[in-house]
Amino acid sequence: MSTQPRNYLASRSTSKCSTCSLRELCLPVGLDDREIETLSKLIERKYRIQRGEYLFHAGLAFKSLYAVRNGFFKSYVLDVDGHQQVTGFYMTGELLGLDAISAEIHTCDTVALEDSEVCEVPFEKLEELSLKIPLLMHHFHKIMSREIVKDHTTMMLLGNRKAEERLAAFLLNLSERFAKRGYSPKNFILRMTREEIGSYLGLKLETVSRSLSKLQEEGMITVNNRHIELNDIYQLNRKICGSSHQSHRLK
Repeated sequence: MSTQPRNYLASRSTSKCSTCSLRELCLPVGLDDREIETLSKLIERKYRIQRGEYLFHAGLAFKSLYAVRNGFFKSYVLDVDGHQQVTGFYMTGELLGLDAISAEIHTCDTVALEDSEVCEVPFEKLEELSLKIPLLMHHFHKIMSREIVKDHTTMMLLGNRKAEERLAAFLLNLSERFAKRGYSPKNFILRMTREEIGSYLGLKLETVSRSLSKLQEEGMITVNNRHIELNDIYQLNRKICGSSHQSHRLK
């Protein structure tokens, strides 16, 4: 199997960080033009990843992080029976490969759920540049902290919530992430299958389908195949914690 995505974008100059619409998501606030240009030069390659193509596999040596320029990915590990256990979903503006930093080996397989593009960020060069640009190091630490909080919240969600509550939290998390990217927080397409959602949330396929139907019967959502409309975000919050408190969300 190929260890790197194969479809290079033709020209690095076509999509510099300084002109990228995602710079507010990927870059720390406060970098000057010179620092942004320096960071742009750090991006060695940009790739097109077709739906179903792997970005990297578990067990490969860690060399780079990947920023999702557009598209959607899932990561998963294989259990003892060879079944996929989904460990995360990633969308535009998010980083892939953070889990490999400690062991310097990728711990999961990561595959595109739709045609996507990523920017490769060599980690060794990123560390060197971070020493010269303190804001970049601070931003990277915030990203790492956010991932730790996400992992802890996911554990709490899977351990203490009923099926409908897990699903409501999952939909609200997607809503929040889409909103940050300028998309509708109430109308979106699920890039993942119900089976993949179930794997991530620790639910069987039929339980996911039943829970979606129940939330729709209660008027909180409308489901049309993979299209989801959130009709009542407040009630979805109450479904999870009985109030408008937001701390349950997967950041």
